[in-house]
Amino acid sequence: STGNLVEEMDLPAKFALHQNYPNPFNPATNLSYSLPQASEVLLQVFDMGGRNVATLVNAKKAAGRYTISFDMSGYSSGMYICRIEAGDFVQTRKMMLIK
Repeated sequence: STGNLVEEMDLPAKFALHQNYPNPFNPATNLSYSLPQASEVLLQVFDMGGRNVATLVNAKKAAGRYTISFDMSGYSSGMYICRIEAGDFVQTRKMMLIK
């Protein structure tokens, strides 16, 4: 039977954008997100003025957990917003770059 397939694959129970680590960071940080089902994912970083400074993911992704390392050595110190859109799910996290 395939009834236990989900538990065996240990899929996340819900969509989530996890807090980046380390935070504060210099110059690189890790961004993690969870998808309980395959979804179109848009993962972007914005400055506090609302400008999109990076698009890290813009693709259909299978269900699972993902981590992306993001190097911001070319950016100025300050607060940034990481935003994920996956299907109808939207979440943001603040992250602090300190040089």
